[in-house]
Amino acid sequence: MEIIFTQDTLNVGYTYWWEESGPFIGYCGEEYALVFMGTVSHLESPTNEAAPLYRSQKGVIALEKVFKIKNPEANRYANQKFFVSDCFEGLDLSVGDQVIVFCYEYEGNFSIPGKRSIIKIGGFDHPLVASTKAFINADQNPMKIIKDTTLWSAYGFGPELSQHIRCIENSESATIP
Repeated sequence: MEIIFTQDTLNVGYTYWWEESGPFIGYCGEEYALVFMGTVSHLESPTNEAAPLYRSQKGVIALEKVFKIKNPEANRYANQKFFVSDCFEGLDLSVGDQVIVFCYEYEGNFSIPGKRSIIKIGGFDHPLVASTKAFINADQNPMKIIKDTTLWSAYGFGPELSQHIRCIENSESATIP
């Protein structure tokens, strides 16, 4: 019998150079690789360690509920309890804050593309959590959360969600004979 050791921490790279970040990236939407909610459990002081590329701040989030897993080839989610990345600089987060996190796949690994991909929520019953779950359960079809456009707009994601809705509407009208 082979014993396989799984670390309790999922290390996720920061694709700081991506132009878009958040829950709605890409013209018609990029598929999520990992979406979860959790609690910020540790934050280090910001550093210039990554300079001149970006100012980095390492942080840890205790994973509490996973909504989507699409494991990339190299870095797999296997029920790890903690998420670690150096993308926390400028997020205005504190230890104890509850967040929802949106990760994508990049070159066979999980990736977090910038500050807007970690959203502070007021609790795990927050309306963004319900909307995110509905979106994921509908295979990321934005038409299923069209009623939530005002909610997402309040968090700065209205234009991106509207773009994804227009994309679906345009593709549906293009297929109607």
